Amino acid sequence: MRFATPCALLALLLIPLLLYFQLGRKRPQALKFSAVALFGPAGISWRQRLAGLPLVLRVLALILLVTALARPQQGIEKTYDISHGIAIEMVIDRSSSMGEEMVFNKTATNRLEAVKKVFEEFVNGNGSQLSGRPNDLIGLVSFARYPETICPLTLAHEALNGFVDKIQLVTNRAEDGTSIGDGIALAAARLQKAEEVMTREYKNDTAGHYEIKSKIIILLTDGAHNAGNLTPLEAARLAAQWGIKIYAIGIGEDIDMSGVQGFFARLNRLAHGVDKKTLQEIADTTGGIFRMASDADSLRTIYGEIDRLEKSEIESVRHIDYAEHFPVFVMSALVLLVLEAALRATLLRKIP
Repeated sequence: MRFATPCALLALLLIPLLLYFQLGRKRPQALKFSAVALFGPAGISWRQRLAGLPLVLRVLALILLVTALARPQQGIEKTYDISHGIAIEMVIDRSSSMGEEMVFNKTATNRLEAVKKVFEEFVNGNGSQLSGRPNDLIGLVSFARYPETICPLTLAHEALNGFVDKIQLVTNRAEDGTSIGDGIALAAARLQKAEEVMTREYKNDTAGHYEIKSKIIILLTDGAHNAGNLTPLEAARLAAQWGIKIYAIGIGEDIDMSGVQGFFARLNRLAHGVDKKTLQEIADTTGGIFRMASDADSLRTIYGEIDRLEKSEIESVRHIDYAEHFPVFVMSALVLLVLEAALRATLLRKIP
């Protein structure tokens, strides 16, 4: 509550002055008696007890009228968060090789579970190394032999945890494989339509005040491409054409195979896991980076690097709408004045 013209409240200081002139002046006596004590046994009637009520009603009415002149207003504050966020598609390998052991917080688990848990820290923050991504659109794609959209791009990050839990290691041998190219292509297609998603899914002030600053893919895999329709480089070139940057993360031990060439190099990459050469080319093609992560701590470090490279911005615009409440005070004052006039003319009438 606030007053648009608070200086009008100074008029309240005049009310004690009016009371002084109303009560302090000496009225002429209508009848003269030698001793008023003669009226003592008669007692005091209820009319006499309420004789001052009309004056009280008039004072209250004046207070209400002065308050109305000050224009009391109730403010309804609206805060718009104008975000310059980043659209992020997480592309996670769920092939059988992701079942290999990996350390998470000094506890042995499989690679997929460690990746999922650190991903949740990246999105929500962990209070120390990772601050979270509250202003970003985040979607989730997983792949083995075939890619699959697990969660569409969303700002409702509280729902992401449930979708992440649904990602499980492939159990059907016919579906096992590593389709990196198709996984990237599916994620890139989702990002390419990100603005349409905002307009369709957020039919409120959010869509009108949200700007997608950049689009990125975070690819996590422990293998080499061996399935699908598109090669990783074909998919990377498609992403680059749409202005999408890819951060490629290899999951596993960093084994140096730089001395192996040709056909045997491919066999070695398949045998040892991560195809570092291809992941580096993917990153270079789109302007991203390639890093290896051997455990959860190194994965957090990589996410911290991405945090520094891809910063989101937010600006709050404060807008207040005011509703006028002076009519309530005016109407209340009029009711009191009418009641005062009615009492003076009827029940509390004085003669003369």
